[in-house]
Amino acid sequence: MPLHTDLQIRQQGFVTVVTLNRAPHNFVDAALMQSLAETLQKLDQQDHCRVIVLAAAGRSFCAGADFSVGQGGAIRNDLAHFYAQAMRLFHSRKPIVAAVHGAAVGGGLGLALVADFRVTCQEARFSANFTRLGFHPGFGLSTTLPRLIGEQKAALLFYTGRRIGGAEAVAMGLADELVPQGDVLDRAIALAQEMAESAPLAVQSIRATLRRDLAERVTAVNQREMAEQIRQFQSDDFREGIAATAQRRAPVFTGR
Repeated sequence: MPLHTDLQIRQQGFVTVVTLNRAPHNFVDAALMQSLAETLQKLDQQDHCRVIVLAAAGRSFCAGADFSVGQGGAIRNDLAHFYAQAMRLFHSRKPIVAAVHGAAVGGGLGLALVADFRVTCQEARFSANFTRLGFHPGFGLSTTLPRLIGEQKAALLFYTGRRIGGAEAVAMGLADELVPQGDVLDRAIALAQEMAESAPLAVQSIRATLRRDLAERVTAVNQREMAEQIRQFQSDDFREGIAATAQRRAPVFTGR
């Protein structure tokens, strides 16, 4: 390792820090998701890794998929492959702490919710902004977000596409700890080290009990998400959402 030039891996005791290195915004694609999935799979087999910290370089944790190329870029053109790789992340056996120091938007929010815990800061922004782009949420968020914060709050975030800061995210249970921005990674590592001091077989078995069939449920709901996304990618509203985002203006949707 690393298995991808845009992933950096370092070991700190029994904690492995995996860093997305596509600064400034860490947009994701199928290749990066595949490499991340393969990295987590390999770490599952390594005794020196008991807990994983998922971090990111640059301004954002992950600003989602890059829809700026052509008619939606590589993610749209290879959606099935992208999601197949993303769903593999939920099969990781070891606890994951996400260090969310900046924006976690769209697919970036989905990635943050793969983790068991999230350490964040006031400057971070969390958003399921899919409806502001004109299409259905993805990345299994239809399951992971309401599982974490409840159906009512999840619906509010989905329907509005609003961005919330780190303090509000912690208040609603979307994140677990709020620290100064410069301390996010160190605190995430400290939390991971605290877990790594526990018996690893016990921790992994408890995690498996608590998450039970989560990977299967997320994968199943993602099939519906993907079908809705593919259909809505043909809409005028999708084209308007992408254009408005590129032009940094408010979208004008027509329902077509």
